[in-house]
Amino acid sequence: MVSTWVPDVSPDTPFSLANIPFGIVSSPADPAPHAAIAIGSHVLDLKALSSYAAFDDVFPSLKSHPGIFSKPTLNEFAALGRSIHREVRKAIQDLLSAETSRPEVLKDNAELREKSLLPRKSVKMHLPMSIGDYTDFYAGFHHAYSVGALFRGPQTALQPNYTHLPVGYHGRSSSIVVSGTPVRRPHGQIIIDPTAEPKQPTTAPSRRLDIELELGCFIATPNEMGSSIKVTDAEDHIFGYVLLNDWSARDIQAWEYVPLGPFNGKNFATTISPWVVLADALEPFRTRAIDNWTPLQPYLKEGKEENIFDIELEIDLHTPQGDATTICTTSSKYLIWSFPQMIAHHSLGGCPMRTGDLLGSGTISGPSMREKGSLLELSEGGKKDIMLYGMDVRRFLKDGDAVVIRGICGKSGEKVGFGECVGRVLEATPQR
Repeated sequence: MVSTWVPDVSPDTPFSLANIPFGIVSSPADPAPHAAIAIGSHVLDLKALSSYAAFDDVFPSLKSHPGIFSKPTLNEFAALGRSIHREVRKAIQDLLSAETSRPEVLKDNAELREKSLLPRKSVKMHLPMSIGDYTDFYAGFHHAYSVGALFRGPQTALQPNYTHLPVGYHGRSSSIVVSGTPVRRPHGQIIIDPTAEPKQPTTAPSRRLDIELELGCFIATPNEMGSSIKVTDAEDHIFGYVLLNDWSARDIQAWEYVPLGPFNGKNFATTISPWVVLADALEPFRTRAIDNWTPLQPYLKEGKEENIFDIELEIDLHTPQGDATTICTTSSKYLIWSFPQMIAHHSLGGCPMRTGDLLGSGTISGPSMREKGSLLELSEGGKKDIMLYGMDVRRFLKDGDAVVIRGICGKSGEKVGFGECVGRVLEATPQR
């Protein structure tokens, strides 16, 4: 990868020239949310860039879409399809390259550069997409196995359907928030004494608030109701990826989920990172998924071995006292189902996928204890302490705790990452 003329682009930045993730920002000069990309410690304001007189010559594929980067979400851009995303990303990479073929646009244009190249710290991030629907899958093999073993024993840890289809449930899109948004501890029905018979719930703030480390996938182009998306075509329906924290109230979830699945234990908050890493940026990091020993139905057969990504993932827990501990380091390679397989299964019955729909991978955990992507696993079901810096311990989250998820891949100078997915726990709202 060639170098960039943009200042302050560290070799370790997740936002190298090899990345070019898209997001929605606002700034003191322009408080209306609009599109930008991240490069090092700066953002390139695409709305400001579009004021360049010869913008259509630089981005010919956008000529019939005026004002597309002035929109408050990326939905309209995403809907143009992967070939357009690829062309626009390459054109931006060329503009920011030290050997740019168009130095007159930005590199040698001080006026436009001052208006469009802004310090990342000076802008506010917003949700990148208008999210119509949210579906959370359960594709993290080691998480599914370890949680199943906790509650059912190792012999029946995986349900009979697990290796036959990508298990999932429909989540709540209205409570998806961008990184940095505080998360309020939820109220719900919980069982104080699980040994008592009959069970007697009480309504109270969750005492077992947890996190789930996931990868999120945004849909670019839709399918019509009644039609399905072939697994071999599904890649063309993907816009890009984000980090995702599926906050979970384990005590609320445990009481309510039978027989219809998660509800209030999940629907109070889901946090995503603000920058959408385009599908093309992750192509160099493909790898094999967890081996599925079960013969697949034809509609799930991709015909390729390297169908997922090897993204280095980590979770830091920050206590109210300011101490930080890395409690998990794992990889997105520990999925047994790919996003194309999830999309093919999701649409199998004719469900219409729409631009901006969000799919969650499910909790990503590795085989070792250090690689577990939830406190439920790290504490072995709430039975063991998780040691933190400063002689502190946790089994589940306390008020004031902050969780920081990061994801990155690639070598120095060419790293492709997501930045941070951050949320701090606030105390439950007093009930009236």
